[in-house]
Amino acid sequence: MSKSEVIAGAYLTKGTIGNVGTPGAPIAHFSLVVVPASKSVSGVVQITQAIEGPESNIVVKNVVGQIRATGFGKVTKVVSLEGEYIVSVPPPAIGTYLSKFSAHLAIDNQWNGKGGFSYGNNDVEDVPVTSNN
Repeated sequence: MSKSEVIAGAYLTKGTIGNVGTPGAPIAHFSLVVVPASKSVSGVVQITQAIEGPESNIVVKNVVGQIRATGFGKVTKVVSLEGEYIVSVPPPAIGTYLSKFSAHLAIDNQWNGKGGFSYGNNDVEDVPVTSNN
């Protein structure tokens, strides 16, 4: 346990959800603060995809969620995340609206495992969760 974990009772974790290395695959990059005592998670998620258009780079700020211990097997934690992001309507229309983001992770203590995420009309399921810690 690092000194910051002991003092604050929280830790930072970073990683990806998705098939990294697969051309055109959407990847969710997360940076989250985890507070185990309150079973809470909060942070930012950036969704990138090698395509043209507004869905090639989405930033979801103020992501919140919960983390729970499973108590069995390789999957030691389950995490749920949700948030909203702003979508600008392409010309000739004018305006913006909020779209929803959600994710679910089944991970080990190092934040590696499987999961999925949804954003707009897109669902990405059964993909790797990989820690960058």
